[in-house]
Amino acid sequence: MIIQLNLNSDIPIYQQLKDRLIEGIASGAIVAGEELPSVRRLAADLSINLHTVNKAYNQLKQEGFISVHRSRGAMVNPPESYVADDAYHSKLQSTLLPLVAEAKCRGLKVEDVVAACQRIYTDLGGETNES
Repeated sequence: MIIQLNLNSDIPIYQQLKDRLIEGIASGAIVAGEELPSVRRLAADLSINLHTVNKAYNQLKQEGFISVHRSRGAMVNPPESYVADDAYHSKLQSTLLPLVAEAKCRGLKVEDVVAACQRIYTDLGGETNES
């Protein structure tokens, strides 16, 4: 998987890295049991600070996406390790709220917002009810 970061973005680099890794897991480009590059190696490959990679890895670990082992490094956990619980549903709701509110203010219909979500979900390899 090629990780592309926008160093000029307002989004912190660690968050971009975390997001790209989750996208890789969601799309199947990164699979359960796969070893991720070491913090030092990924930092060098992306030309970013190793503390930035470490912060992304730590957040992924806290959210159950990866496990970090001293001898084997970071490995992707199986999907049952990061299921959508009530806390995640609350996070999803609060994350979507400002995006949906802005879409509504800009004149998008609910169908437009749902279609955009379905396109993204499909692009990540997910199935939708619309076929």
